[in-house]
Amino acid sequence: MNMKNMLEKYAKLAVKKGVNLQKDQVLLINSPVECVDFARAITKVAYEEGAKEVIVHYGDQNIQRLKLQYATIDTLKDVPNWVAESYISYAREGCCVISISASDPDAYKGIPMEKISAYQKSRQIALKEYYTYSMSNKIRWTVVSVPTEAWALKVFNESNAEEAVDKLWNVIFNVVRLNNDDPIKAWDEHNVNLDKKLEFLNKYKFKTLHYTNSQGTDLTIELPEDHIWLGGSEKCNLGIEFNANMPTEEVFTLPKKDGVNGIVTSSKPLSYGGNLINNFSLTFKDGQVIDFKAEEGYDALKDLLDSDEGARYLGEVALVPYDSPISNSNIIFYNTLFDENAACHLAFGEAYPTCLVNGENLSKEDLAKKGANSSIVHVDFMVGTKDLNIVGYTSDNEEIQIFKNGNWAM
Repeated sequence: MNMKNMLEKYAKLAVKKGVNLQKDQVLLINSPVECVDFARAITKVAYEEGAKEVIVHYGDQNIQRLKLQYATIDTLKDVPNWVAESYISYAREGCCVISISASDPDAYKGIPMEKISAYQKSRQIALKEYYTYSMSNKIRWTVVSVPTEAWALKVFNESNAEEAVDKLWNVIFNVVRLNNDDPIKAWDEHNVNLDKKLEFLNKYKFKTLHYTNSQGTDLTIELPEDHIWLGGSEKCNLGIEFNANMPTEEVFTLPKKDGVNGIVTSSKPLSYGGNLINNFSLTFKDGQVIDFKAEEGYDALKDLLDSDEGARYLGEVALVPYDSPISNSNIIFYNTLFDENAACHLAFGEAYPTCLVNGENLSKEDLAKKGANSSIVHVDFMVGTKDLNIVGYTSDNEEIQIFKNGNWAM
């Protein structure tokens, strides 16, 4: 393959179909330093499409690890105003945001969770306003990925670095539909297919969902009365279409904060704070996690759940068929963007206001009254398996099979 041409093709997809950048808009790019070639390709396309300005925020996990290792807790808790403003000021201006997700899943292994937690929590609080803009679709945003050596070697651990990176490139090009003659048209067709699932779910307005599988999941999730299922392409508050995740196979809504009961088991590892959480289970009562177990990453899971009061409640319910392109690759990506689109998943923390009728225009207090959870975190974890069954119950107590043996029953 001609990598330069493929990067340009990928960059065009992210700019035109991901955020749907308009003339004279500002584009903000979040990129690992290892992904500079792709960041530059996106920048070139953006300016060609008429961007007013392109700003790139680079991150370096190696330098961040050194900070976590040597800095004091007080230093890690101190997020300078300019850091938050470098995001919030552009969001207020109505920017678009492209984030490149390609972190090393083991980047902070061995660093005390107390330090990781102090840094992450302070940063999440400082950027709360920025996250509100993105989660309420007041700005258009998308998340894409390109391989880095550390990430590729984690996924393909029996290959050398060059082979691992090549393999990961091939998978990414396939699942984001870049191998099609016209990727943008392929995405249009994919969005239409997801729309059919949304029509079905929004037609029935299910009151509760019941999840069961052979791993021990037996979970009932109540949905708010005014919930909306979303997925594929969305629209910002100005009515302009965008795709928040590339790839995406999910349709999603929010649960009623106090309406989750039972046990759910994870089906894939979760990479959080540079640490892996694996083979874990959660017990819910009246929406709250009251007990949890983890074979690996227990402390990281505990830290996540202790982020704030809302972190022990769910903010998202997402449906993804087991028979889907990412799942069929039989690869564990150790990257939420990919793993969440290979399996049904749930999310700790903040709910998307857009999943409620007129939710993007409601206050935090009104959202809470309707059952939406609020938190400084929003972290997806995977629960889908090949034998997952999901039954929906309407307000009239009509019982409808939604998922059977891991896939859509309809």
